[in-house]
Amino acid sequence: MNLLKLHHQHNYYHTKFSSISRNSSFSVPHFLIFTTHKPKINSLTVNNNYFLENFKQKNVRALTVKTQIWSDKEEEKEDSEGIEYLAADGVVYKKTLRLVEGAMFAAVSGLAYLLSNSLAIENYFGCFFALPIVVSSMRWGVAAGRKTMVATVILLFVLSGPVKALNYMLMHGLLGFTMGSLWRLRTSWGASIFLCALARAVGALGYVLLSSFLIGENILALITINIHAALSYILASLGSTIVPSMNFIYTLFGTLLLINCTFFVFLLHLLYAIFLTKFGMKAHLRLPRWLAISI
Repeated sequence: MNLLKLHHQHNYYHTKFSSISRNSSFSVPHFLIFTTHKPKINSLTVNNNYFLENFKQKNVRALTVKTQIWSDKEEEKEDSEGIEYLAADGVVYKKTLRLVEGAMFAAVSGLAYLLSNSLAIENYFGCFFALPIVVSSMRWGVAAGRKTMVATVILLFVLSGPVKALNYMLMHGLLGFTMGSLWRLRTSWGASIFLCALARAVGALGYVLLSSFLIGENILALITINIHAALSYILASLGSTIVPSMNFIYTLFGTLLLINCTFFVFLLHLLYAIFLTKFGMKAHLRLPRWLAISI
């Protein structure tokens, strides 16, 4: 029975509440009202966004300025490197100048030897054929003198064949390379003359052997036999019964050849020293005191 009473009371209050809401203006409490409009943006959030945008713009400007400065520095560096390459004391300029001078020296010495040999005036200008190799060695080092000699030999090989090229190398190329190397190393004149005389003697023997091979005769044997015959005739005319041996003849022949080459190299040293002094290369020379005083 109590349940029926409760249900009846509930229906009573529900009908009464609905009638009140229809007849009177019933207002719902404000905490039960749900708003649908957007919330207001806080001024602090706006200031933060504005600060972030300004910070990004400043960073972008700083990056662009840094990239511009970096690119300007790269261009200046490239320009400075180009100026260093083209400078008179630059590495590339010196290498190019050494290559050009070596080629010019090789061309001059090769053509001079070819023309003098063709016109049969080699004996008059033979002392100047080693001068370009000496000048190249004095200016640019031992390697430059060797390259000049090789270039001259190759040029003569192309223009006139292997015989002329080998003759030049044996008679003038080895001598010029030896003299230029010793002068570049500032060796004393005594050692330079002796070593250059040996180089000249070896070249002369090589020239004789090459000529013997080409004509099919042993020229060295003919020379020593003639020396032996001449010396035997002199001793017989003097009333001596001594017959020189062939070993003595070979020793005599080598000694005379070395003396001849020594005199020739000594005169060549004097001539080249005068030429190089006139060319303004006296500072690179190690001259004897008597020659330096006389020059």
